[in-house]
Amino acid sequence: MAPKQISSRGAALSAAAWERMTVQPPSMPFEPGPPKQSAYDVLDTECEGWSTDRFTMRAASVRGDSHRWPRRSKPRQDCGRATVYERTGTLVFAVADGVSGAVHSEYGSREACRTAVETLVEQLARGGEIDLAATVQNAVGRLVELAQWRLGRQPEEAPTLKEVSDLFATTLVTGIVQPTQDGDCFVDLCRVGDSGAWVLDRSRAPYDAELYTPLFATKTGAGKKFVSNRVAALPQLPAELERVQTQLAERETLLIGTDGFGDPLGDGDGEFGAMFAEQLHTPPAPLWFAHVLDFSRETFDDDRTLLAVWPLRGQR
Repeated sequence: MAPKQISSRGAALSAAAWERMTVQPPSMPFEPGPPKQSAYDVLDTECEGWSTDRFTMRAASVRGDSHRWPRRSKPRQDCGRATVYERTGTLVFAVADGVSGAVHSEYGSREACRTAVETLVEQLARGGEIDLAATVQNAVGRLVELAQWRLGRQPEEAPTLKEVSDLFATTLVTGIVQPTQDGDCFVDLCRVGDSGAWVLDRSRAPYDAELYTPLFATKTGAGKKFVSNRVAALPQLPAELERVQTQLAERETLLIGTDGFGDPLGDGDGEFGAMFAEQLHTPPAPLWFAHVLDFSRETFDDDRTLLAVWPLRGQR
């Protein structure tokens, strides 16, 4: 069969559809610069998407404009990872935002995600209760190991938490989405730092002011007079771990995101929230999901990572 021919007009229309989505006022367009040489394996953009018989998952992580700017470019410091524990069909996930001031936070976020997912899978395999505190502690242990290797220390010369933080500081949101017998999903998650989680109610009108329900306290939005840029992050641990358990209904979508998504979202009642509510009403193609996340909006130029979960009632 001969390959399908695309007219120049059709090609132009297709290209136009993939032009960067903007939220007013948009940022200035420019050609991105390469990340630093040592981070050649940290891609500008990652995305994936798949379904089980109980839920659909989409995830993407995109380098923000502040890190793409030529001559000052840096690698993407965000990371997201997800898998399914096949015996029970449980989704296991982790999302992390490497702290800008850390020298190699792009690797800190990646190792924190990988360790958290592996720990949760091991806990599920043992059949006991999920221990999110131990999961976070294992992520800290991995960052300490990484710092020890990076600093060339002997096994008995453990690095200080400040040394680990200076190299690999990162936020972390991690947990599970577990299908239940009644057709909904049970969500159990925790966080360290200012990354967030929301439930999007897709049964509401597109511009409803209560589309998004935050699962953790937000640093912006109603009642916030000041916005703090101070970030609590691994390897430092809070006195009490922030943990949330909730049910995810059929017409709801779970969103796990870094502040590159959460800050422009705010309360979710503006143009940005409306755009994402429309785009996520049904699961988009994985590449389109990443395309939407690569939005352009002036001053909101941080890396952004978003993981979304749509429950299914036993039917793809």
